[in-house]
Parts: sequence; structure tokens; C-alpha cells
Amino acid sequence: MFERLKKVDPEIFEAIYNELLRQRNGLELIASENFTSDAVMEAMGNVMTNKYAEGYPGARYYGGCEFVDVAERLAIERAKILFNAEHVNVQPHSGVQANMGVYFAVLQPGDTILSMQLSHGGHLSHGHKVSFSGKLYNVVHYTVHPETERIDFDLVRNLAMEHKPKLILAGYSAYPRIIEWEKFREIADEVGAYFMADIAHIAGLVVAGLHPSPIPYAQFVTTTTHKTLRGPRGGMIMCKAEFAKDIDKAVFPGAQGGPLMHVIAAKAVAFKEAMSEDFKKYQEQIVMNAKTLAETLVSEGLRLVTGGTDNHLMLVDLRPFKITGNIAEKALERAGITVNKNTIPFDPEKPTVTSGIRIGTPAITTRGMKEQEMKKVGKLISRVLRNPEDERVIEEVRKEVEELCNAFPLYSERYENMRRLL
Repeated sequence: MFERLKKVDPEIFEAIYNELLRQRNGLELIASENFTSDAVMEAMGNVMTNKYAEGYPGARYYGGCEFVDVAERLAIERAKILFNAEHVNVQPHSGVQANMGVYFAVLQPGDTILSMQLSHGGHLSHGHKVSFSGKLYNVVHYTVHPETERIDFDLVRNLAMEHKPKLILAGYSAYPRIIEWEKFREIADEVGAYFMADIAHIAGLVVAGLHPSPIPYAQFVTTTTHKTLRGPRGGMIMCKAEFAKDIDKAVFPGAQGGPLMHVIAAKAVAFKEAMSEDFKKYQEQIVMNAKTLAETLVSEGLRLVTGGTDNHLMLVDLRPFKITGNIAEKALERAGITVNKNTIPFDPEKPTVTSGIRIGTPAITTRGMKEQEMKKVGKLISRVLRNPEDERVIEEVRKEVEELCNAFPLYSERYENMRRLL
């Protein structure tokens, strides 16, 4: 393992090795990241990467697809079972392209979308002006309530009645609470709109029954496969059977060419893993860890948007510590703790600066860390945020981070195989 890579391209070998070290020796707290199993990675690095398979199982534009058809059919059927979905398309290369597939299936350029504003927890592909979605469609944004910092359904309804959107979108990249899908469907029905849910962040929680599923309410549900679902990087669309043909045509040939069959094989493996009782226990631990970490940060004097979390992530308001998200992200990274700067609702700072950071627990939970470790992690974060320019404190924290990581090793076999080749 890795001998050929080391010989053919030592520079890439070194980059991969250093990234492995970074992941092993640091605390990964970016809410949208996780660590796949070895089985998922083995499925990604296989001969199916060589196969062109434009079209769908049983209806390809190339010959020789009998075995990649097996992989794609398994991915589809497992996803249907996991989510109780009527139709599934596993070909989108990413969450953005999954969203694109839905838009292309039911919207025309200039149609109106109603979605959450990015700075309040939405996503670029939900209609931000720099995204294709904001350039092709007329997008109206709702926000959270200024007092509760939760979805303002009165505003959602008022905007829907005023603008009569063709599509209403729920599902977020930085919202720490349960989403009430049924309320969105009621509003969509009132104005004759389609309802779409993007569960990229919470898909694993939905599978485990720890967050309500949008499947009974939304005509379209999109997700990534690599966040709480803990699979390879990629996307997926689920929809009601009546929209199956439109969705499939929108993905191919509408938005993509040949599917990445090695990634689809890895998606199938991840979906099989998600069917296990261990996966459900893992998701339960993610939520327990998030609650403990949130409580610890609050006890350390930080303010959390909405006051806490119901899911895998939390938004930290840094203004009590009088630092910006940009400063916090860089200081924590020097200490071996990876987070991302993030806007908070009604943020006075620019998106490149921000007043907050987003923190999530999926990746560190994969390593086996539990509530006791979350208390320690929360205190380490607080020490850095109180002393973002003190390199002595940052170095002390970094050593403690490495000790903690050593107690929960990651990808040990890969590490040993690469280390012996140095």
C-alpha cells in the first residue's frame, strides 16, 4: 500500500501523508466534515473509476456496465430503505449539484425561490447572488427571528403570500435546532409552491430517528453523503415517484455527464454501514457530545446562537470575548483545533470577518470521544479564545490536543504503512 504512489509521485505522497498527520493530530470540529471508514475509502479507490456509465442502470449509453449497474442499484435501494424514499438518484457529484438537479427539474430561469438568507444559516446554492442559483432564479430570503434566533414562520408565510414562489426551500448549513418541516409544507400548499428540503447536514440524524424526516412533507429532498452520513464526498436526490423522470433527466444529461462510479460504489458501502445499530448509537453520541460541548462553552462565558443545540452543531457568538471569527479560526488552528468562521444572525461584521464560529461534533465522535472529552475540548477552546495572541497558551493547548488525539488514534494502519516509506 502506497509504495507505487511514493515511487511515481513523491510530492503527492508527501502531501497525503501530511494531511493524514493533520487529521490524526488535530481536533476536527468543522460541522460539515467527518472521517469515512476504511471500507468506504477502499471502495473509492477501485477499478470502477475507469468506467464511463452515462445514463442509468439498465439504460446506459456505453457497453460493459453490468457490474457498475450492480453498484448503483445497491446504492439506490439502500438509500430508499434508509430514508423511506420513493425515488433516489445517487449520481450528483455534490450537494450543490443535487440542488441544481431539483431546480433544473421543476424551475425555469427567472422563477422565484423562497429560502433562508445565507448569513442566517442558509447555503450558497440556495440562491446567493454569487451562486448559479442566485444568478438564474429570482430569490427571496427569509431570516430567523431577531429575539429567538429561530425560523420566523410568520415572515416565511408573509413573504410566500407576497411573492408566490414556485419553490420553498428549507434545510441549512448553520442552524442548530430542529426544523419543523410540516410548517413549511403548509405554507407551500397555501401558495401552490413545491417544497424542497436540503438535509445535507442532518441526514445521519434523520436516518437514526434523532431529527424528524422531511420525506413525508417535501416533494424533493437533497443531501450530501459525507457529513453526518459519513460516506464519500458526493450528493443525492430523493423525490416523490411522480417526479422521478424529471429528476433523472435534470441530473443526466441536464447537469452532469458520466457518473463517478467508484464514488457511487462507496456511497453504497456507506449506506450499508448506516443501516447498522452501531450507526444509530454513533448518531446518538454525536447529539450528546454536541449538547455537552455547548453547555461547556456556555459555562465558559460564550454565547450560543439560540442558546444551545438540538443537532450536531452550534454557532458561537464571539462578541463577549471581543474577537472576530477570523481571529478565532486562525488562533484555534494554531492550537490544533479546526473550526470555521461563520456569520451569526444579524452579524455586524463582513462575511470574511464574522462575529462567530461554527462547531460540530461528527468527526470527533467518529474517533470515539464522548461527553468527558467534550468538557475538556470546550475548556481548551475557551483558553485559546481568551488568549488568541498568546503563543505560549496556544502551544500549551496544542500539546494537550495532541495528547487527547493520541488517546483516540485515527487511520493507524494507513499511518504506519506511509510512515515506513519515509
